[in-house]
Amino acid sequence: MQNGALSGAVIAVAGAGGPAGRAALISLAEAGATVVGSDNDPERLSEAVDAASYAHGGATVTGDTVDLLDLQATRDWAARIEKDYGHVDGLVHLVGGWRGSETFTRTSLDDWDFLEMLLVRTVQHTSLAFHEALQRSDRGRYVLISAAGASKPTAGNAAYAAAKAAAEAWTLAMADFFRKAGGAEGPTSAAAILVVKALVHDAMRAERPNAKFAGFTDVKDLAEAVVGVWEKSAAEVNGHRLWLTEKP
Repeated sequence: MQNGALSGAVIAVAGAGGPAGRAALISLAEAGATVVGSDNDPERLSEAVDAASYAHGGATVTGDTVDLLDLQATRDWAARIEKDYGHVDGLVHLVGGWRGSETFTRTSLDDWDFLEMLLVRTVQHTSLAFHEALQRSDRGRYVLISAAGASKPTAGNAAYAAAKAAAEAWTLAMADFFRKAGGAEGPTSAAAILVVKALVHDAMRAERPNAKFAGFTDVKDLAEAVVGVWEKSAAEVNGHRLWLTEKP
């Protein structure tokens, strides 16, 4: 494990307590990284950290309960990781959530208020908190998980698609920061977007054994794709949408 693709790297995972977060912790640890997860649910986070630690004995996987809607708390988390380990080489943003409506006319702006906080504000906070540390790293990566619906919104998904599109735009602005910081030699750090239609995991399949989940990305495949962002140069991934499903 110490000779893995991410040996020596220190990577933070925001939203680590969910199924995608758990899979990411495991894959990152397997690749040799020291992983620090965060979630607003301490019990769920503890279970995810324990699962990753158990799956890869000897890996350093820890968890911090962080309110990512609090910019100062998020900045403190980033500073604490860099102080404890000397550097931060990645932030994987897996904070998710969904609300929708039957039709466009039934869209509730309360859904927008909820999703703007969850899907946009947390991206703003993690990117602002971690961007300087990631630029100091020789392999810094900010990885946003987004949805195909951001590029082709449907009538009932106006609030969700708009929030995802805003998060993508913010991430691409961060990519421009890395591009400019790299100068003529090109970026040494990168902000990239992994795009899925939707995610599926084992519990969902167990609940709906006859469902096909066409076009969905398994959380384990997503986790492998997250690791893959570090296997390419910063220039190859910076400012790019990396599609894990068909483009709409």
